[in-house]
Amino acid sequence: MRVDLLTREYPPHVYGGAGVHVTELARELRRHVDVRVHAFDGPREQTGDVAVTGYRELHELEGANAALRTFGVDLAIAADLDGTDLVHSHTWYANLAGTLGGLLHDVPHVLTAHSLEPLRPWKAEQLGGGYALSGWAERTAYEQAAAVVAVSAGMQADILRSYPQVDPAKVHVVHNGIDLDGWQRPTTGEEMEAAAATVSRLGIDPDRPTVVFVGRITRQKGLPHLLRAAEHLPPEVQLVLCAGAPDTPEIAAEVTTLVEDLETRRGGVVWISEMLPRPELIAVLAASTVFVCPSVYEPLGIVNLEAMAVGLPVVASATGGIPEVVDHGVTGTLVPLEQADDGTGTPLDPETFERDLAAALTAVATDPSRAARMGAAGRRRAEDYFSWEAVAERTLAVYRQVLG
Repeated sequence: MRVDLLTREYPPHVYGGAGVHVTELARELRRHVDVRVHAFDGPREQTGDVAVTGYRELHELEGANAALRTFGVDLAIAADLDGTDLVHSHTWYANLAGTLGGLLHDVPHVLTAHSLEPLRPWKAEQLGGGYALSGWAERTAYEQAAAVVAVSAGMQADILRSYPQVDPAKVHVVHNGIDLDGWQRPTTGEEMEAAAATVSRLGIDPDRPTVVFVGRITRQKGLPHLLRAAEHLPPEVQLVLCAGAPDTPEIAAEVTTLVEDLETRRGGVVWISEMLPRPELIAVLAASTVFVCPSVYEPLGIVNLEAMAVGLPVVASATGGIPEVVDHGVTGTLVPLEQADDGTGTPLDPETFERDLAAALTAVATDPSRAARMGAAGRRRAEDYFSWEAVAERTLAVYRQVLG
C-alpha cells in the first residue's frame, strides 16, 4: 500500500502540534506501508526513510492573499499524487490538495482534524477574506472525505456540530501520540550538564518553583489569560514563557504589553521568544515545577503530552480534548472554563477563570511532593495510552476500512 501524507508542516519546518503529528506518524507508518510526504516551505534534503517532496508558493501568486497562495501549493501537490493508493491530508492548508488529489487520481481521501476553522474565528484577523476561503476548503474536504480522523472525542463532537452534513460513521477517534524516547528528562551526566547550561543561558533560576508555558502566540492558546492570572501567583513562583510565532501583529502587541505590565508588578518573568531545539526545551521543562495550558480551544494538546512525558504535572483549562489527556487530580488539575458558544471560545467569566487558574497553579507549584507525584503519574499515563506505535496501528485500521 502506498500512502501520501499531505501537510503544511514537516521537518525542518515544524511550528505546532500538527507538524509533530505528521512527522511521528510518517516515521511509524513507514514500518508498514510505502509513505510519501508532500509539504509546504520548499524543497528539503531527504532525511530518514520517508520520501519528502517540498513545494514553494507559486511566484504568479506573490503578494496575493495567504489563502490563495496556499491553494496554489495545493494544486501543485494534487498534480503529483499519481500512483498512490490513498491520500491523507492534515489541516485546512492541505485539505484542498487531498480533495482534488483524491478526485483526480480516483483514490480515497482521509483527513485528520487537528483544528476546525469555524472554531477559530479570530483567524479572520490573520487571513482577512482568506478566512472564508480556508473555511470553504475545510468544509468541502470534510463533507467529501472517505474518512475523518479526530484527535479526540471532543474534536469528534466539534466536527459533527460544525459540519452536520458529515456522516458520523466516517469520523474515527485516534488520539495524538508522543515520542516517549525523545521526550524524557536528562539522565546522563553529560545531558544534565548541557541542560544546566541551557537553563542558565536562558536566565531561568532552577531553584525557584516554576510555572512553564509552551505555545504559539495565538488566540486559542489563552496566553493573555495566563498573564493576568500570573498577577495572583506567589512572588516566589517563577513564570517561564516559551512563546513565539505570533499569528498577527495585534496579538503580538497585546501579549507584549501584558508581559511588560506584569514585569512592573513582580519579578521572575522569563520570556523566551525563540523556538528552542528539543533538547533545550526539554531542559526548560525539566527545570520547571508545573506545566500550564490555558487554552480556550485545544483539540487535544500535544504540548501537554510532551510535558507529561518529561514528568511534569499539567494545570490546564477543561476544554476540547484536554480532559482526555490530563487525569484530573492524578496527573494534574483541570480548571473549569465556561465558554461562549459562538465559536470564539471566549470565557464567559474571564476573571473567575484567571483566578481559578492561578489558584490551581499555586497549589501545585508550592507543593513539591505533590508536583513530583503528579509528574510521575503523567509519565506513566503517556507511556500507557499515547505511544505513536499505537496511533499508527489505529490509523492503518482506518485506511484498511476505506480501502475495503
